Amino acid sequence: MAKLGMGVLGVGTMGRQHAHNIRSLIPEAKLIAVADADLKRAKQVAAELEIEYACNSIEALVERKDIQAIVIVTPAKFHGAAMRVCAQAGKDIFCEKPFTLTVEEADELLDVTAKAGVRVQVGHVRRYDPPNVKAKKRIEAGEIGDPVIFKSLARDPAPPPVGYMASGVNGMFFQDSTVHEFDLGRWLMNDEIAEIHAYGAVLVFPEIAQFNDIDTALLNMKFSRGTLGAVENYMQSGYGYDIRTEIVGSKGTIIMGYLQQTAEILLTAGGARTDVVDHFLVRFADGYLNEMRDFVQTILADREPEVDAFDGRQAVAVAAAAERSYREGRAVAVQNRTRASRAVLEQNQVSSR
Repeated sequence: MAKLGMGVLGVGTMGRQHAHNIRSLIPEAKLIAVADADLKRAKQVAAELEIEYACNSIEALVERKDIQAIVIVTPAKFHGAAMRVCAQAGKDIFCEKPFTLTVEEADELLDVTAKAGVRVQVGHVRRYDPPNVKAKKRIEAGEIGDPVIFKSLARDPAPPPVGYMASGVNGMFFQDSTVHEFDLGRWLMNDEIAEIHAYGAVLVFPEIAQFNDIDTALLNMKFSRGTLGAVENYMQSGYGYDIRTEIVGSKGTIIMGYLQQTAEILLTAGGARTDVVDHFLVRFADGYLNEMRDFVQTILADREPEVDAFDGRQAVAVAAAAERSYREGRAVAVQNRTRASRAVLEQNQVSSR
């Protein structure tokens, strides 16, 4: 069986999970190497996963001829630089969300990767969560009629460490967190978000104000065909990792998501108790595995990714519009781009030379 040789750049919490999935749970893939700016951490993860090669740069990864694809799990600020190196080396790319931190860089990378002929899949994991996959199929089958309202909420159990914000490399609230809802809305409604009105505040995490960021947001959205959406994003639920979505259609409604992790409720004289989902890697364990398996199979089959650079770019554009809306206190139009086929993008690059 042909195997895809892979390298992982960035082996923090999420990168380590991706590396583990590739190494242990995807037979069609072969994890060749891991890299991290912290070489000690890279070597530790390599030892844990029983692979031989660890390094501290993307340049060292792409030099290996036995690596055909790179998984980029660095802080978002460094996604663009890593993708340019991969494109120049002819390596296919899996890049964690957000695709980039600016629309301008996203547009540039669409063209750079197309010119290089490399494929890019963006890690919008919600599309691979089994309840969402089932909902998408039901919507496409017409079970709820025409989708008319998209509603989603995302509540983290607690804010990230202050150092996460202080580093300045992970993106602001809309880019780092709400971008999930933006992509999910585009996908489930099969439409572009045309306009957004975002309200934001610092309500539970006062330390975040020094970074000019927020911890709570409510957003209203209008899709290009006139349907509507609403999103809640909150940084401190205090009770668990709470992700829920609802699609209201002309003939019915679908509700996705869950808070209880195991099918067990303890009933005593003191009351009822159950567990809750406490971490994103727990809630989306299946999604992370499914998206990486899909990436591997896509590259081996020489197909285009289902969640490609264009999808990543569009979500970045919505996040940028949300940020501007919040800062200016008004509804803002999203700078959407029309999808062009890879052949058209490559031809445009040739014609411009």
